[in-house]
Amino acid sequence: MKIELNSLDSFNICQILECGQCFRFTQIDENYYKIIAHGRALEIKQSGDSVSFSCSAEEFRHIWAKYFDLDRDYSRLKAFLSINDPVMEAAIAHAPGIRLLRQDFWEMVISFIISQNNRIPMIKKVIENICQRYGSPMEGGFAFPGAEQLSQASIPDLMELKTGFRAKYILDAVNKRLSGHLDENIFKTLETDDIKNRLISVHGIGDKVAHCILLFGLSRTDTFPTDIWIRRVICELYFDGANIPLKTIQDFAKDKWGKNSGIAQQYLFHYARLNKIGAKGK
Repeated sequence: MKIELNSLDSFNICQILECGQCFRFTQIDENYYKIIAHGRALEIKQSGDSVSFSCSAEEFRHIWAKYFDLDRDYSRLKAFLSINDPVMEAAIAHAPGIRLLRQDFWEMVISFIISQNNRIPMIKKVIENICQRYGSPMEGGFAFPGAEQLSQASIPDLMELKTGFRAKYILDAVNKRLSGHLDENIFKTLETDDIKNRLISVHGIGDKVAHCILLFGLSRTDTFPTDIWIRRVICELYFDGANIPLKTIQDFAKDKWGKNSGIAQQYLFHYARLNKIGAKGK
């Protein structure tokens, strides 16, 4: 079955998938991708502002409309973010079709542990290795394995799948997930900073990875993932290259973009990466 949407605003499948927020996708052709998420496989093809989804109407409504954040008014959001901000205006103009994907929390925990000191092609490969070894078979591939499935792995098992030093971090996350320490249902009652504290209690999860998990796995858009490179980007774009402390960068983002900080970060991240902004020493 197929669902087609015409005149879809602020939606560019290439920009959405290639901006660094997700890893389980394969490009089939130009503007034509296969995605695996939430235990489903989807082929999506875009031509102009017309987008085709290979799924039933019910699956689209319950999974993919939410996954692609289609209930958010991005035109209004982009206009708001750009007010008196030529830097953000340029970043948005560079990739106006970015949307924040609503991804599975547990998958984001493991994916962003794997992402540390790693390049995107290898991140994708390691995640696929793990899914093929421990995930349940499904139409179109393998589902991302739950904590119980991953608990069957040992550190050598995971090392064999090219996780490297991250193997022990993955298993610590598995143990904390099974103990209830990483239960997203409980997180619904917690403030963002309280969730972050739980996340960084996992060995190998630092501030940047925790913020990525909050943003991409829990849609906590008030977060602003910041590492050394993003700090350089903000310093270059907003502070004339001055050496601004990380905490000041976080406070700047919170004051400037508030509850939309995470979405602002995605526009800036993609813009800076493609234009090699802040690249010195990276």
